[in-house]
Amino acid sequence: MTELKMIKMSEIQPEPVEWLWEPYIPSGAISLIQGDGGEGKTTTALAIAAAITTGAALPGNGNTIPAGVIIQNAEDSYTKTIRPKLELFGADCDCIEVIDEDEMALTLSDERIEQAIIRVGAKLCVFDPVQAYLGNTNMNSANGVRPLMKRLGTIAARHGCAVLLVGHMNKKGGKAAYRGLGSIDIYAAARSVLTVGRVPANDNIRAIIHNKSNLSPAGSPQAFELHPLGGFTWVGDYDITIDEMLNGVKKPESQFAKARRLIETALAGGAVPAVDMEQMAEEQGISPKTLNRAKSALGVISVKHGLKWYWELPIEVVYTEVSQDGQQSQESQDVQDGQHGQDDVAHVGHGETMTNMTALTIFNGTEG
Repeated sequence: MTELKMIKMSEIQPEPVEWLWEPYIPSGAISLIQGDGGEGKTTTALAIAAAITTGAALPGNGNTIPAGVIIQNAEDSYTKTIRPKLELFGADCDCIEVIDEDEMALTLSDERIEQAIIRVGAKLCVFDPVQAYLGNTNMNSANGVRPLMKRLGTIAARHGCAVLLVGHMNKKGGKAAYRGLGSIDIYAAARSVLTVGRVPANDNIRAIIHNKSNLSPAGSPQAFELHPLGGFTWVGDYDITIDEMLNGVKKPESQFAKARRLIETALAGGAVPAVDMEQMAEEQGISPKTLNRAKSALGVISVKHGLKWYWELPIEVVYTEVSQDGQQSQESQDVQDGQHGQDDVAHVGHGETMTNMTALTIFNGTEG
């Protein structure tokens, strides 16, 4: 019988999470990047690898120390596809190595993986696609997949190497977690999961959605542009949901956006009594708080004519950014709290969101 050994939780020393690409790919752990065929998941993995070899910055991260990378690809030609793409992305190919599989196919249980990580000093190891490296293991069997993932995760942690699995998705609808080919345990073993897909109505833009993150809050969606001749450009933060990306489903209009639209439409022809604006908002299910927030964001002026207060659009509006959740600056909030249809002076509010008017403009604001 095996001797029972116990460890007190107080004896376990907490360690900070280290990152290859914060918060998307942790070092010393397994991450998964998945997507439908031809949507750019391999391209994404290669672009990340290229940046690691030169220490180039990834979106949201500064430059890092160049490091070694291992890339195993079972579908594309190293000579015709992988190396040309890496060079196009500016990789230092001297820092990238491949485990030779001519004499023996590689599997995730192969001892050569750990040997290669040590020899290369690799900080990133890519398996593309993961389904090709399961060996004789039934990819739909939890009992077969779990031991492979556990062993691979242990190796990653031991050497501080980020393991990036590239996975295909099936054609079924539903949550992204259940669309990966093979056992859900592949998804479960990954500490971070990125889903890559095409942006609706823009064939050249791909989005990366961080739809699982065990070690930190999920990062904002990122995007990149694929140029006709094979070029790659990071776009940066992008306003899109996973339902929009995978299913073309548009997210419903927010109450804040609805309030903005109501105000812009109503005031387009001139001043409107404040009580009428409040009545119209109530009929559309817009709360007074949301209405006043939109009023401030648009810089609407409250003016008194006789005994009535009116709303009207300003001639000149000073714009500042409204955050993702629609909260405006403290100055604007203070004005709003004291305003609400009873101002004694006209005030130009603040706030305007950015929209991605071009592929290189980063969205960082409320919808609308």
